[in-house]
Amino acid sequence: MTPAWAQLGYLVAAVCFIVALKGLSSPKNARRGNLIGAAGAVLACVIVFFATDIQHLLPILAAIAAGTAIGVLGAYRVQMTQMPQLVALFNGVGGGAAAIVAIIELTELPNGAAPVFELIVTAFTIVVGSVSFAGSVVTFLKLQELMTTRPVVFAGYPVLYALGLLAAVAFSVGLVIAPSLIFAVLLAVVGAALGVLLVLPVGGADVPIVISLLNAFTGLTVAASGYLLENILLLIAGTLVGSAGTLLTRLMANAMGRSLINILFGALKGGSTLGATTMSDRPVKSAGPADVAILLAYAQRVIIVPGYGLAVAQAQHTLRQLVDLLQERGVRVDYAIHPVAGRMPGHMNVLLAEAQVPYEQLKEMDEIDPEFKQADVALVVGANDVVNPAAETTPGAPIYGMPILHANQARQVVFLKRSMRPGFAGIENELLFEPTTTLLFGDAKDTMSKLLAELKALTV
Repeated sequence: MTPAWAQLGYLVAAVCFIVALKGLSSPKNARRGNLIGAAGAVLACVIVFFATDIQHLLPILAAIAAGTAIGVLGAYRVQMTQMPQLVALFNGVGGGAAAIVAIIELTELPNGAAPVFELIVTAFTIVVGSVSFAGSVVTFLKLQELMTTRPVVFAGYPVLYALGLLAAVAFSVGLVIAPSLIFAVLLAVVGAALGVLLVLPVGGADVPIVISLLNAFTGLTVAASGYLLENILLLIAGTLVGSAGTLLTRLMANAMGRSLINILFGALKGGSTLGATTMSDRPVKSAGPADVAILLAYAQRVIIVPGYGLAVAQAQHTLRQLVDLLQERGVRVDYAIHPVAGRMPGHMNVLLAEAQVPYEQLKEMDEIDPEFKQADVALVVGANDVVNPAAETTPGAPIYGMPILHANQARQVVFLKRSMRPGFAGIENELLFEPTTTLLFGDAKDTMSKLLAELKALTV
């Protein structure tokens, strides 16, 4: 039985997790919330060592040391553009760990006397944890572009998926009726196959939504593991992650303007995320840094739309300097943050916070979108799909129905792009060809530096 002091410690850790989630809901408090959550996790781990009669202590400590080394190294080396991939891997590791724990617990159940509900929970944890692990690995490969980011479909896919679901149900029933390691392993294999099949048809801008869904899966498996291990803290933590992941998935799907079913399986009937990567030869208007600097210098209202290209170029610090200089000239500047800008929710908030951008300048879509009509210049830096009018004008487009930032309503649009290549959704941006749009080609950081130098020359 868990000592009273340990239960009290677990309660403190659970409160830390709840407070951490609250803190993470705001960019201003996100760092503090993250530290509070980490402190709760450390406290929970320490309690286990003092409240439990642990066997095989040295292998456990060795595993913790190895995991800590890998985590610290990864945290220092990972680039801001690779955060979604890192989150995907974390999801997968959590789901896989929960599945392994369930299999180990199965081997320790008394023969012929295992409670039915406990066996049902075990089967659930194995299959869902395996789905989360394998699916997260595929999302990592897609985001890292180690495999195509476009939907992968093939003849007979629905039949294969249906057979996989039936096999999962059959092996789960077999595990409950006749508990054995063979059924557990078969269930894990089928779950992993289902995870791969779940993510393969998803492509383009929908991949981050699947990461959020798999995060919810992992939370549910952790909660189920808490039941199997009779650990209330795991049950609480898993429930928090599962509910938060589910809510985030719904919010992201709404931000994309589509249902989750359409996101997961739309490619099977013609491609909700398919897109076309061909480029037209329509003319566009371009300019140099000097011309754009003049346009910005004499504007009264500028709205900046950041995107993934800003993260790739690591140009957030130069952008902050540019905005500071504009404000010194009396220009009112805000950042328009789309819910799915970048590769995951909050990607742009974290990126700009790294450059010490004041939180009050970061405006969410619903708040800033009506103000584009009063803006002299909309400066689009590395964003693409989130300002593409095709979301409203082209039925059948991968992003059709997705709410966008109406940068096209500004008096002038300056679009910083490396090339004319389409965005992550794989379609051309109609905004590029509008008469009020001026393109400034080049790497965002290099272009921004030149723009900053030209603006400083005008200021002097």
